[in-house]
Amino acid sequence: MMELLIAFIFGIVFGSFLNVVILRIPKDESVVTGGSHCTSCGSKLKAWHNIPLLSWIFLGGKCSYCKAKISIQYPLIELISGLIFVALAYKFSLSLPLFFIAMSFLMLLALSIIDLRYKMIPDSLNLLAIFFAIIGTWSVTGLFTNFQNALLFTGGFTLLRFTLSYYLTSSVYRAGLKTKTSWNKHFDRSPFVEAMGEGDIMVAATMGALLGVKLGLVAIFLSALLAMPVMLYVMNKSQEEQRVPFVPFLALATFIVYMLDTPILAYIQTNY
Repeated sequence: MMELLIAFIFGIVFGSFLNVVILRIPKDESVVTGGSHCTSCGSKLKAWHNIPLLSWIFLGGKCSYCKAKISIQYPLIELISGLIFVALAYKFSLSLPLFFIAMSFLMLLALSIIDLRYKMIPDSLNLLAIFFAIIGTWSVTGLFTNFQNALLFTGGFTLLRFTLSYYLTSSVYRAGLKTKTSWNKHFDRSPFVEAMGEGDIMVAATMGALLGVKLGLVAIFLSALLAMPVMLYVMNKSQEEQRVPFVPFLALATFIVYMLDTPILAYIQTNY
């Protein structure tokens, strides 16, 4: 029980810093220099304003100076980070590899929130997620295996991206041919359709390093299932609304499969 409590404290502390990362990186601000301050009035926060979870509760979700509302995102990120550490500690017990694995999932959490809010995937966080996933191993052999799996998923997603992009672009081009006339037959204005962003490919590398090939494929399938209701909901929406961030689904599926790896592998070996 004490071990889980320590893991939770570690998690919410890192979750507090993760909020800084989520807030500042999309704005190209330093996450190292510059003290914490209220985003509404700019007042510098005191130490007791930055106690993970507790400060938001004691302040009633409002700034101590200007009384502006503090987004519930802050305590939620801290809580989720704490629960990630607890879940992993419950599964493996506290260790250095566990810390690196937890940090990889925290990077995926940050990427998910940034993708949801800004529809962007910072390379810096993506590279950190891959790095932590690769070194989160209990042996030197595991290090090379994680790196190999990361490369395999990077290559697989890259091939999938170009294949789907070619198919979608060709479909748009063929549809455009029906509108050709003698006036515009020499002009091709068909857009190149991107089926997948480069950021998603880097997330796939993290998935490969964390899960391996079999479980990684299961996570990709699960992420598609998780995203399906949302995709069906936005099907008839505007083009901008149809741009659904996919990183949150990849990250959630990766964590679910990682936690349930033993029964999933047993099912695969028994039935396939």
